Amino acid sequence: QVQLVESGGGLVQPGGSLRLSCAASGSIFSINVMGWYRQAPGTQRELVAAITSGGSTNYADSVKGRFTISRDNVKNTVLLQMNSLKLEDTAVYYCNAEITTVIVPGVYHEYDYWGQGTQVTVSS
Repeated sequence: QVQLVESGGGLVQPGGSLRLSCAASGSIFSINVMGWYRQAPGTQRELVAAITSGGSTNYADSVKGRFTISRDNVKNTVLLQMNSLKLEDTAVYYCNAEITTVIVPGVYHEYDYWGQGTQVTVSS
């Protein structure tokens, strides 16, 4: 059983900062890409930032220069440092990870796992 547990959401004023954290636990063999998505009311879920196991990153244009994604491959955690937050950053943020588990020795299965979501509200 694999779980992704997020923390760090909350209410912040425009221009402020928040840091989101996500920890993966369970019978994990390896983790490929880890990332953060967000979904505002009435919109589709969108990619915010992603990072490979090798450290390559990808950001949505709307957050470039303001958000930084990082990960700890030993602790199986991914962080999202969000600076200069704007009203339009308000959304539920979801952690995502491509995780390989061992079904039986020599048999592996990769699956996309999601966290439960954490609310980020930017408001004055």
